[in-house]
Amino acid sequence: MTDVKIARALLSVSDKSGLVELGVALARHGVELVSTGGTARTLRNAGLAVVDVSELTGFPEMMDGRVKTLHPKVHGGLLAVRDDPEHEAAMIAHGIGAIDLVVVNLYPFAATVGRGAGREEIIENIDIGGPSMVRSAAKNHAYVAIVTDPADYEALIGELDSSGGMTSLDLRRRLAAKAFAATAAYDSAISQWFAFADQGSAFPDSLTLAMSRGADLRYGENPHQQAALYLPQGPHGRGIAQSEQVQGKALSYNNYNDADAAIELVSEFRDGDPACVIVKHANPCGVAVAATLADAYEAAFACDSVSAFGGIIAVNRALDRASAEAMTRIFTEVIIAPDADEEARAVFAEKKNLRLLLTGELPDPARPGLTMKTIAGGWLVQSRDSGRVGRDDLKVVTRRRPTDQELSDCLFAWTVAKHVKSNAIVYAKGGATAGIGAGQMNRLESARIAAWKAKDAAQKAGWPEPRTIGSAVASDAFFPFADGLLAAAEAGATAVIQPGGSIRDEEVISAADEAGLAMIFTGMRHFRH
Repeated sequence: MTDVKIARALLSVSDKSGLVELGVALARHGVELVSTGGTARTLRNAGLAVVDVSELTGFPEMMDGRVKTLHPKVHGGLLAVRDDPEHEAAMIAHGIGAIDLVVVNLYPFAATVGRGAGREEIIENIDIGGPSMVRSAAKNHAYVAIVTDPADYEALIGELDSSGGMTSLDLRRRLAAKAFAATAAYDSAISQWFAFADQGSAFPDSLTLAMSRGADLRYGENPHQQAALYLPQGPHGRGIAQSEQVQGKALSYNNYNDADAAIELVSEFRDGDPACVIVKHANPCGVAVAATLADAYEAAFACDSVSAFGGIIAVNRALDRASAEAMTRIFTEVIIAPDADEEARAVFAEKKNLRLLLTGELPDPARPGLTMKTIAGGWLVQSRDSGRVGRDDLKVVTRRRPTDQELSDCLFAWTVAKHVKSNAIVYAKGGATAGIGAGQMNRLESARIAAWKAKDAAQKAGWPEPRTIGSAVASDAFFPFADGLLAAAEAGATAVIQPGGSIRDEEVISAADEAGLAMIFTGMRHFRH
């Protein structure tokens, strides 16, 4: 069966937007309107004739509306195969009339959870009859059209107007696919609430996720790969995916990935002094805090001015003219900030290809949640790395204790190292990174690469010595041997912060004492793969 004439429609919606316009259009095509509760009142108040579901079924609504559409005269009218003689005979024998269109959106379960309602109210907002009607209509889409989203009213009305009140099989198939996705997402939200909020399970037996496509991307990591951005349905925190793009061309897969790395790191400083993070290929290449955003940018840029070209910048304050002018001196792909004043926006507007993203707020680095990674044949799921250490958590393990400045530099370097791909080594001095070594197969090479970068930065800037002289160095995991620590000492580091926990800790501590270093153990590791 292809085109189907709409003679009877059943409407029951919690979201009343566009409802009257749809009702008027259906009435214009002579469609009988069947409805319930508030939907029926809205239609009647607009002057439309409406048949109550209870009239259709001959059975009153009961149990506070829990039982109203769960009836053979509803589901028989939805599920009947119209050209099957046995189905037709059953409809005649039991007085079941066909229903050609169902317009349903479900009880606002996610919104109820999101506003902090109590358990009883949340349970009452689990829709039963709605999903049943949606699934019945979607299964029988050869004969029945199902609309679950007010955004589809326009397409439905357009087709009715162009075809004399008919729906095409193509439209019904598309609406059915969307309907099944809607009920799947709805059940996913309910199952997640039961698992995480109600039952307190960190890793439930079944983990279901519901996401909506936010945008098609030009391609993935490489041009031969396809990609899209998906957004979570239901209550969720804000992040780079919810930022407002003020200007610039559409973001790519790699832009999103790098921008996420940048915002996660700069969020560690969201309550502190002005901070700037520059990211390239998901690794920070420069991080600094300073009295102004412009100063923070200059200090972060000085750490690795080569890698900063074409990078991603994130800051923890509203952008002003001075910071905007500093950031636009070289080519930058994306700039991320909570806000930007009019003068800063005017500076950025002169760089048409630069993407400016405004987040409104920064994510909480201590927020709970899960992270997921695909592997061949499955997923790896873990809690977010929201671990943080403060001064009271630190253990000095060397004879020499760090100075106050060394301690501050250690904590700064440690914060940055958490966001560097392992094996990670970060040198820091005076609230700025001096050198960063990332993603090496051994810690010694990361220490050497970070020191080499610091020397290169000093030569380019014309400094008398690299900023690793008198710096603190952070290692995301313990030093398995003393060689990486000694490489840091050779680069000029005077203080070290690391998790500890190696079977050779005593050997490493002795080496630090011999070199005159102050070393701190955190007891916490920050691998990032």
